[in-house]
Amino acid sequence: MKGPLFYAKILLFGEYGIIKDSKGLAIPFNSYKGALKSVQNLSGEAKKSNESLAKYYTYLADLDTDLVSFNLSDLKKDIDNGMYFDSSIPQGYGVGSSGALVASIYDKYAADKITVLENLTRDKLLVLKQVFSLMESFFHGKSSGLDPLNSYLSLPILINSKENIEAAGIPSQKEGKGAVFLLDSEQVGETEPMVSIFMNKMKNEGFRKMINEEFATYTDACIEDFLKGNVKSLFGNVKSLSKIVLKNFKPMIPTAFHKVWEKGITTNDYYLKLCGSGGGGYILGFTEDYEKAQKSLQDYKLELVYRF
Repeated sequence: MKGPLFYAKILLFGEYGIIKDSKGLAIPFNSYKGALKSVQNLSGEAKKSNESLAKYYTYLADLDTDLVSFNLSDLKKDIDNGMYFDSSIPQGYGVGSSGALVASIYDKYAADKITVLENLTRDKLLVLKQVFSLMESFFHGKSSGLDPLNSYLSLPILINSKENIEAAGIPSQKEGKGAVFLLDSEQVGETEPMVSIFMNKMKNEGFRKMINEEFATYTDACIEDFLKGNVKSLFGNVKSLSKIVLKNFKPMIPTAFHKVWEKGITTNDYYLKLCGSGGGGYILGFTEDYEKAQKSLQDYKLELVYRF
């Protein structure tokens, strides 16, 4: 048995903001992927994955919801027969490893599933997002459902608000100098503690004001620029966003990268922002000149995501 492939995702803009109902833009990232597989003799990572799926089965069996039901006997049988999730998506890196797993389980075991081929109305997208939010909460404690949705549809998704999401068209890549890239912090980040820090900060009136007036404003402007292909304006807004994140989200930025972050803003060689919840994993970079950014960041591992 080998299931269809589900890809990683990158939340280009909107980390933390989408928890508080501002805009977000997520795109599939096809360099990493995963699929359900089965083997007779489990060992190593496959065995760990199979054991995790057994716990996940219990979670799904206990879900009390009218939104979705699963073919649980098939799922149980396949897990007992050595099913695991074979994935190249790094865990704790902010690129949706649990999202791809959730999408693959929904695809194979959901009864009356909403398929990718039907006319995806806004209502259907919202139902899918709610279902995925329930399913992914097993991994993170609280999930927006966006990562699995992105992985399941393999389409860019624009989040206008919690109740308003749509599939989005993004400008096709050009062979220009500019780029979006991933910078590997070479340390694993955990979503739950980072979200807890954010929620505690939100109790502070000054922080809430900054989120609503500065962070959300620049995030929305970046999304609009990106979708319309206004590259010049985009970099100005990304620089402002990078400064706001450095000043207000320090705990989410690995300490070793505070100076690297600042260097980008000072030199204009690149601008960094969080990729997912932060705390490790990937950091997202934007540059008007990828070669220059590579030289400036020569001590680090970079991965290209998108060309301008």
